[in-house]
Amino acid sequence: MTTDGTLLARARDRQRTHPLAFDAALAFLVLVAMVISSFTDPHGPDGPTFGTRAPTTEGVVLMVLAAAALVLRRRRPIPVLVVTSGFALLELVADELPSPVAMSAVVALYTVASQTDRPTTWRLGLATMGLLTASAMFFGPTPWYAQENLGVFAWTGMAAAAGDAVRSRRAFVDAIRERAERAERTREEEARRRVAEERLRIARDLHDVVAHHIALVNVQAGVAAHVMDKRPDQAKEALGHVRAASRSALDELRATVGLLRQSGDPEAPTEPVSGLAVLDGLLATFRNAGLPVELARTDAGTALPAAVDLAAYRIIQEALTNVRKHAGAEARAEVSVVRVGRTVEITVLDDGPPLPPPADPADPADPADPAGPADRGGHGLLGMRERVTALGGTLTAAPRYGGGFRVQAILPVNADDGEEA
Repeated sequence: MTTDGTLLARARDRQRTHPLAFDAALAFLVLVAMVISSFTDPHGPDGPTFGTRAPTTEGVVLMVLAAAALVLRRRRPIPVLVVTSGFALLELVADELPSPVAMSAVVALYTVASQTDRPTTWRLGLATMGLLTASAMFFGPTPWYAQENLGVFAWTGMAAAAGDAVRSRRAFVDAIRERAERAERTREEEARRRVAEERLRIARDLHDVVAHHIALVNVQAGVAAHVMDKRPDQAKEALGHVRAASRSALDELRATVGLLRQSGDPEAPTEPVSGLAVLDGLLATFRNAGLPVELARTDAGTALPAAVDLAAYRIIQEALTNVRKHAGAEARAEVSVVRVGRTVEITVLDDGPPLPPPADPADPADPADPAGPADRGGHGLLGMRERVTALGGTLTAAPRYGGGFRVQAILPVNADDGEEA
């Protein structure tokens, strides 16, 4: 069965590769069938007999011309149908005996039905069936009700039906193949979209990591330069913090960029990503940089989904980095992590000085500005807002009454993933 399928597939491939040769071979077979049929008498004394009659010269010429026309049946299906039907009609009208030239018209009608649309098949099929059947009934040597006349009608009808069925099946197969190709393209586009989103997420992580650690390095380097001559011990301590912050930045950059490696790469990171579990270490780096930070948490014993956990950590990191950069050297910060129902609220407050009034009265400070008055022109709050929006949460960032700044993020937590007994 497999061998038959392979041979059929090879035959189809050769037919598609050499269509003209296939049509020439088919035309020769049709000519052979017409010639053999022309020597058969269906009305013999004891039934159909072979060799009791012979075709006329004109009949042979018509059969050869009709078979030759079939060589172009795919390139010119409708003209070939008209030519072969004309030869069959001429043979039926002029000859004394019914001629098998109608076989070529049957093949041509099948080709028209398989190559064109259904309305064209109906019109040309009915016209061919009616014309050839009427000619056989009125001009043939047999009575109009003879089975040979009905046979012309039946063969032409079956040819049109078979060609239409082949065309419909071909269209169905093409539609299935097109849907499969479209689905494959959709999967590839979805894969590319996911890769782009992952790269964007990694870029945001890189921004958060670099901004945080570079800010700490900058502060500690400034402290070291300021006290280098008078208090070398304090300068040495500040340089130690610079070294620790730079090492931490390199480690996080290596882990974040390592996410782009292939899964089989032996250098792929195996450490867990940042989260609230290491929040104390993050706050310690800010305290070492000279920013007093107080922490209040009510989420003890609660596990958050990985995306929410990482977003909460990055929001606190970015908010405290902005406090250290913009709130002044005497500012203090407060961080709270509160679990409320199916959400977790992250709040970062500072008591920096009040913001100065804008230089241009036509451009007042707008607390609703996504960049925030304390981070105008930067991307910190914009990145936080995008993270929160991607998780379906809300972010508010605005100056506090009397001075300072307030950042609050409310992140939704799936109860099934977020709560543990």
